[in-house]
Amino acid sequence: MTYPPNAPASAQGTAPARAGTGVPAQPSVAPAAAPPAGPGTWAEVRERFRRAATTEPGRLQILGAVLALLVVAFGTVTAFEVADRASSADDVVSRSQPLSSDAAAIYRSLADADTAAASAFLAGAQEPPDVQKRYADDIATASRLLVKAAAGTEGSAESSREIATLNEQLPRYTGLIERARAANRQGLPLGGAYLRYANGTMTTELLPAAERLYEAETARLSQDDQDARDWPFLSLALGILVLAVLVWAQRRTYARTNRVFNQGLVAATAATVVVLLWLLAAHGVARAGLNEAREHGQDSLRVLTTARISSLKARANENLTLVARGAVLTDDGKNDKYETDYASSMNALVDALAQARELADDDAGRDPLAAAAERTAQWQERHKDARAKDDAGDFEGARLRVVGPKDTTGQSFDQVDAALKRALDHEQSEFTRAAEGGRGALTALPLGAAALGVLGAAGAVLGINRRLSEYR
Repeated sequence: MTYPPNAPASAQGTAPARAGTGVPAQPSVAPAAAPPAGPGTWAEVRERFRRAATTEPGRLQILGAVLALLVVAFGTVTAFEVADRASSADDVVSRSQPLSSDAAAIYRSLADADTAAASAFLAGAQEPPDVQKRYADDIATASRLLVKAAAGTEGSAESSREIATLNEQLPRYTGLIERARAANRQGLPLGGAYLRYANGTMTTELLPAAERLYEAETARLSQDDQDARDWPFLSLALGILVLAVLVWAQRRTYARTNRVFNQGLVAATAATVVVLLWLLAAHGVARAGLNEAREHGQDSLRVLTTARISSLKARANENLTLVARGAVLTDDGKNDKYETDYASSMNALVDALAQARELADDDAGRDPLAAAAERTAQWQERHKDARAKDDAGDFEGARLRVVGPKDTTGQSFDQVDAALKRALDHEQSEFTRAAEGGRGALTALPLGAAALGVLGAAGAVLGINRRLSEYR
């Protein structure tokens, strides 16, 4: 019997089994092919870019991408820069200036409360109800404004520190005033000592802290005002660059096609010009409004606040001159401390009124200042009369020239304070009007710049695609 010959192992696709093992033959595995050698990813990109740049369609695609990127970048940067300045302008109107005004009102309320307390003490054991109410209203106003300031000065360590000092010292001051009142009702001389201690707390703790708070908030107002008025140089430079590249691209298209206009590129250029001109005009108007607010509002408010504070200091020292009766002297021991402080505060008031008149730009601002200057002169004359009576030993006559509803220094002080309030209200309205006008000029520009940037980029892409279609 014959058998067919065995096929070779290689032909059957199996390896021959080892003798004596009984393990069936396994199929052979072909070795894996090695990856083809080639340049890296960045090298491939550079090579593709080089090949594209050697053909006109490739160059057009690159140009379209660059134009679209530049126009979008211009719109985006403009939107962000203008939004930042609009935010600063909004802070000037709605945060910084109101906080500065509130800080000044805190100082005024505290100083007026001290003045009212001294006036009530001079009136005798039976304090006039209107003076008591004035004192209570001043303390309530200061407390309310401190709460408001604490909520509005978040992030300012300096302002928070001064507010904490005021909140700590105000109850101590009111406690001393109540002790002075209680002693005064009983006719005890100790009442005058408590009143002087209370005034010392006011002049060395409360008023300096309120003044530092006012200075801190005024400094923040100045910083916000400066931030809002800074020119957006990056947006302007980028806009000029984009405009130059678009003009070059249109000249290039004209040189190769002899066509005067490419509608897409013209649209992109128009959008860029609109944003650039809008940016210049809006920021110019905003700067003009903020400059007017600063020159005819903010500066006047600062000087008028100084005048009002000086009048309050003068009135408080005038009252304490009679309360102390010469018991408190200056450091050199030669003069009455309160009378010296009165003279210093009165000089500051006169100087501030003169500065305010120079800054006033209309009759509505000048008229109350003229009235304040006239009443200040009257106040000084009445004060001289009161001092003459006191120096002659007529304490009761001097007291009646200082406190009372008619023909007294107190009446003159009230008239000066009322005139200064009218001037402050007028300058506050002038500031708000001008600052709101500056803020309004920037309101729509961020959104408009972003939208025109997108439209300009789309126009650039469509214009380049129109050229690319000629190669298909």
